[in-house]
Amino acid sequence: MDKSCATAANIARPANTKALAGLPPVISETSRLLILGSFPGAASLAAQQYYAHPQNHFWKILSVLWSVPLTEWSYPMRSAELGRRGLGVWDVYAACEREGSLDADIRQARVNDFAGLLRRCPQLQAIAHNGGESYKHARHTAAWGLPVYRLPSTSPANASWRFERKLAAWREVFERHGLA
Repeated sequence: MDKSCATAANIARPANTKALAGLPPVISETSRLLILGSFPGAASLAAQQYYAHPQNHFWKILSVLWSVPLTEWSYPMRSAELGRRGLGVWDVYAACEREGSLDADIRQARVNDFAGLLRRCPQLQAIAHNGGESYKHARHTAAWGLPVYRLPSTSPANASWRFERKLAAWREVFERHGLA
């Protein structure tokens, strides 16, 4: 690479920013509710699992709602349970540049291609955005003609919401769509 290209690339992207690719959706044709996060955190990317950070409340909330010990199960077993219960999981961003795990540090984000999602999930009834960054895309998901919800982020960065308060908000949406 010639020196001028390297210089231009360094100007376009800070040296500590990493280009990252997201995870594939965990969905099925029986998914009735789709949870959309923003983009997997560093722990999730390293493990190649949604909500892998041990302090994230996602699996703990589902464990309580469904009265099953998901937090003790392997990721393949958790994913199978999502499908069995009619829950799909994905993110709004397919790729981005970011150092660390904070949504505030996301740069150059590329939105996932949702065009084929409704064909792959013919029973889909609603979309729930897990946190504010994901909810910024609610106008796009609302165009599908389905109810759209903003749920409090399950991330450990959302420390202003106690677990019980998050659980209550999530329970309301899950009950409304027959998932709790």
